[in-house]
Amino acid sequence: MTDTEREFREVAGLAREAAAELAPLSRAAKDTALIAIAEALVKNTEAIVEANAEDVTRAREAGQPEAMIDRLTLTPQRIESIADAVREIAELPDPVGEVVRGSSLPNGLELRQVRVPLGVIGIIYEGRPNVTVDAAALCLKSGNAALLRGSSSAYSSNTCLVGVMGKALAQVWEDTHVPADAIQLVPGTGRESAQQLMRARDFVDVLIPRGGASLIQTVVRESTVPVIETGEGNCHVYVDAAADVDKAVAITVNSKAQRVSVCNAAETLLVHSAVAQRFLPRVLRELRDLGVTLHGDDRVHAIDDTVVPATEADWATEYLSMDLAVRVVDSLDEAVNHIRQYSTSHTEAIVTDSQSAARRFVSLVDSAAVMVNASTRFTDGGQFGFGAEIGISNQKLHARGPMGLPEMTSTKYVVTGDGHVRD
Repeated sequence: MTDTEREFREVAGLAREAAAELAPLSRAAKDTALIAIAEALVKNTEAIVEANAEDVTRAREAGQPEAMIDRLTLTPQRIESIADAVREIAELPDPVGEVVRGSSLPNGLELRQVRVPLGVIGIIYEGRPNVTVDAAALCLKSGNAALLRGSSSAYSSNTCLVGVMGKALAQVWEDTHVPADAIQLVPGTGRESAQQLMRARDFVDVLIPRGGASLIQTVVRESTVPVIETGEGNCHVYVDAAADVDKAVAITVNSKAQRVSVCNAAETLLVHSAVAQRFLPRVLRELRDLGVTLHGDDRVHAIDDTVVPATEADWATEYLSMDLAVRVVDSLDEAVNHIRQYSTSHTEAIVTDSQSAARRFVSLVDSAAVMVNASTRFTDGGQFGFGAEIGISNQKLHARGPMGLPEMTSTKYVVTGDGHVRD
C-alpha cells in the first residue's frame, strides 16, 4: 500500500466512524453545528481569502480565462453569502426520522418506513470553492458524513474551508456531539486521489459528481461506488403549432440567456413549421441582440441566412455558453423523437395553448422535469420550494430531479411487535 493510499484510507475511515456518530443526532444538534460553521466562516474570512489568493495566483499563471478565475475567487462578500447559505440550510426541515409510510398489519405488528442517512457521501466536483461548504452543510443536515474531492485548482481554498469547518464543529462538540471528522477533504490533487474515492466501496455509500459532462461520465465509467448522476443538461424548448408567440419568445429567451453556464439552460430550440415564420424572426433577433450565436438547420437558414449552419454535433452539445441550436419540425412527435435521441433527460419545455398537445408532450417525454409554458430555468431546488440542493439527478434510481435533503437519505423499516413469532 502506498503512502497516498494509506492516507486516503485513514481519512475515509474517519468519515465512516463519524457517519455512525452523526446518524442518530437531533435536528437541534445539527442546526447548532451549522450555525457554528456559518459564524466560523465569517470570523475566518481573512485566512480564507489568503488561501484563495494562492489558487487565484496559480490560475492566472496558468493562463486560465477570467470567467474561470472569477468563479474561483472568494471575497469577503462571497464568504458572507456562503455563510448565509449555511444558515438557510439550518432552517430547513430535517428529513431524518420522517415516516414515509406506516400501518398496522393484520397480525398486530406495527410497520413504519422511516428516512435514515445514506452514510458517507463522496462528492467529486469542479470549480467554485463554495461547493465545498454547500455540500458539507447539506450532508451534515441530512445526517451524512461528507468526503469531498474538489478541483485541484481550488485545493488551497478547499483545505482552508474544511479546516475552518472542522474546528467549528470541534468547538461545539460538547453541546452537539457532531463529530469534527464528519467533513473530510480527500488528500491530494492528482487523478489518483479521485480514483481512490471512486473505488472506496468499503468506506463510501454513494458518490455524487458535480461538474461537466466529462467529469460525470468519467465517474460513471470508473466508479465501483454507487453513483447518482447529476448536472449534465442538454435541455430543449419546443414551440408548438398552437403556441402563443409572445409567451414563446419570452420563455425561449429566458431559458437560453438568463444564465448560460448552468445545467438547466436551454441548448436546443425546436419550432413547429406552422409557427416558424411568425416566431423565428422575432426570437432569433432577440437572442442575437443578447449575444447568442445561433446554429440552425436548413429550414431555419431559409428564414434567417445569418445563422451558423448546424452540424450533427450541435444537437448533442451542452454548450453552457451563448450558443443555441435551432431546428424546424413538422409535428410534436418529430420534436419528441429529436428529444429522445439527443436529450440528457434533464429538462424539456413545451410552449402551447393546446391542452391535448401539452398532455401528449408530458406523457411522451421522459426527463426529470417537463415544463409546460414555463422556462427550463425553473428546474432548481430553490425554485421548486425544496430549499438548497446537492444537484439535479438525471437518472431514475433513488432520486430524480432536484436533490434536496430528503433525496440525501435512504429508508429503513421499523417493525414493532409484542412477542410476535411467525407461524
